[in-house]
Amino acid sequence: MMKAAYFSEPGPPSVIQYGDLPTPQIGPHQALVKMTAVSVNPIDTYIRNGANYWDLPQPYIIGSDLAGVVEEVGAEVDSLEVGDRVWCSNQGFFGEQGTFAEYCAVDAKWLYKLPEGASEKDAAACALVGVTAHLGLFKGNADLQSGETLYIQGGSGGVGSMVVQMAKLAGARVIAAAGSEEKAAICRELGADEVVLYKTENVAERIKELAPNGINVFWETQREPDFDLIVGAMAERGRIVLMAGRDARPEFPVGPFYVKQCRIFGFVMFKASPSEMRVSGEAISVLLGAGKLQSQIGAEFPLGEAAKAHELQEGNTLHKQQTLAGKIVLHP
Repeated sequence: MMKAAYFSEPGPPSVIQYGDLPTPQIGPHQALVKMTAVSVNPIDTYIRNGANYWDLPQPYIIGSDLAGVVEEVGAEVDSLEVGDRVWCSNQGFFGEQGTFAEYCAVDAKWLYKLPEGASEKDAAACALVGVTAHLGLFKGNADLQSGETLYIQGGSGGVGSMVVQMAKLAGARVIAAAGSEEKAAICRELGADEVVLYKTENVAERIKELAPNGINVFWETQREPDFDLIVGAMAERGRIVLMAGRDARPEFPVGPFYVKQCRIFGFVMFKASPSEMRVSGEAISVLLGAGKLQSQIGAEFPLGEAAKAHELQEGNTLHKQQTLAGKIVLHP
């Protein structure tokens, strides 16, 4: 048996239970990972609230990100050995069990080795958000180039902090939006060249001032995108990345968009193929090992306080409480 955080029926954070469940048995293509760190993502709270994306096992172990140590490998696995430190995301989807447990059985195609010197809690904190940022920024989506200007909404958040760092490492000029001076300082520490305080400044005017030739890549993280603002800020052939706003139905300035020859990309990382995700996962491992990618951890809890962690995440994602900057990490 193992300890796990799970629920049997969807609902508020209080439905999460912490107790004993059977330790999973691995198949021939899987590895058994002993968890050392997991992290919370907004999608975890949507699933717990009853979002009907796919059928869930009963009971359902929450969570999609993990870092830990391989304890057992399946007969057909030749890429991993017992004792390897690994990390991954993309668990808990499409009918699979999640990661908030002492052990997790994971298909080896989703696991990435963690280099010496990189911490497991940093890997867990960078997992879904890091893969999301890498997939969106580079080949196949925005195709960010050195010397271009990128604007990121919420530069101190989970995905935002990864976008800021990866864009800067790629040679881009980065403008980040922040809701407070404290979060602006985080953005600058992560590498942002300029910060717009969206609560107190005129965002459109500040963008025009900071990027008179327009934004090449505009990464939108808000649940209600303002396309008049976004398209108005774009440079010729600019690219817009959307990763939120499932229920949004905003007005869209068609004319300015196509006259500027812009493109728009909408994507969710968990629909990427194993080979696409491996490119991002292995690139992130290299950056973590070299100390070039900084996790932005806003809170840490023991696994037994998973309900409290979900409450904090939900309060910031849905209710804009502004009490969290970065990721929530839990330790089994």
